[in-house]
Amino acid sequence: MTGWSRRRVLGAALVAATVPLVSAVLPLAPSARVAAGEWPFRRGVNAWPWFALTREFPAPRTDYDWPPFQSQRPVPTPANLARLRASGLDFIRLPVDPGPFLAADVGQRADLMAMLSAAIEASRAADLGVIVNVQANGATHYWNPDRMVSSTSAPEFARYRVFVGEVAGMLADMAQGRIALEPVNEPPQDCSSEAWPKVQAALLTAARGSAQDLPLLVTGGCGSMVRGLAALDPAPLAAFEPILFTFHFYEPYLFSHQGAPWMREPVYRALNNVPWPASAGTLEKTLASVRARMAQDTERPDEAKRAAYAETERVLKVYFDAEPDRRFIDGYLKQVGNWADRNGIAPGRIIMGEFGALRTDTRYTAAPNPDRARYIADVRQSAEALGFPWAFWDLFDGMGMMDDTTRALDPAMVEALGLRMPSD
Repeated sequence: MTGWSRRRVLGAALVAATVPLVSAVLPLAPSARVAAGEWPFRRGVNAWPWFALTREFPAPRTDYDWPPFQSQRPVPTPANLARLRASGLDFIRLPVDPGPFLAADVGQRADLMAMLSAAIEASRAADLGVIVNVQANGATHYWNPDRMVSSTSAPEFARYRVFVGEVAGMLADMAQGRIALEPVNEPPQDCSSEAWPKVQAALLTAARGSAQDLPLLVTGGCGSMVRGLAALDPAPLAAFEPILFTFHFYEPYLFSHQGAPWMREPVYRALNNVPWPASAGTLEKTLASVRARMAQDTERPDEAKRAAYAETERVLKVYFDAEPDRRFIDGYLKQVGNWADRNGIAPGRIIMGEFGALRTDTRYTAAPNPDRARYIADVRQSAEALGFPWAFWDLFDGMGMMDDTTRALDPAMVEALGLRMPSD
């Protein structure tokens, strides 16, 4: 997940927009398993930041310290992976920052590939499938999505494409049928961009050149949002079978990203205690929490905070007036179901690759609340009702299901995800 700037359309996110549906029909894949939607990826979790949180040197340098990943980042142990499997999860989505690999010398790159291989083998030892997702870091000054996948003529696209082929080649002989490759995370292009289909086709071609039978995940533009998938023409992608489709879901962002420090729009920073569904709280209580949180903000001048509060109040009024609830989620995800029906795609081939919500900061509320668990349960149940597999974001951090330090699973998240607490 990244702080994609096009997520600033706040009001529109509260109404499921009508989107043009693609009329071309995707032929059924030759494999009976593909045609029936029988894939080993049903319920998963994103294993960030196993291969993220890097130590890049500041500009003008374009390389990383060694080892390139921050040593204090939470990384799952074999015991952690076993507990995930015991909870009922059957796969992990493994985000991999390509920057350290592309900046490394030959020896370091070989070491990094060995580290990645070992992580996959550890997951497989726990009987978990793995979707390897090449996930560029938008906060990195050099090895970021714009430089690598904004177009086929992007400065580092050629090297990125080679890396995708190398990863595909490594995965080709590893637990066939239980491993898949997702070449890009949240494409930065607009939904109707002509550049994204070209970028995706080039990366899929590179992957297929190294691994003929490896399942590949494809997606639409504009950050893999629902409307990006709805604008995707799947017909040309049949040449790259076996393929799966993926999208991300965080709507409405006013709830899921409340307090997110990485979002560019100033309203998110002070948001707190936004209820789910909206009817579970009031505008007045939420604004009181916003004011309390904003009062502790010593980094922004008062004028900037006043402007941010005014905008926050405006968008929250839209939120409460719209009264989003489970029906809102059902309507939004139904767009994906309609797209699948029109194109003859089995719902089991469409993975909701990310969904989740930040924890409410209880310092600015009277007491902890169950809103996050209710929201996650609603999204999960809505996706399952439509037949979509899913991967929760995230294993660790403020959106996680496992404590970074104690490694205890959050019982509320386990229940919301329809899983079971494993016995120790």
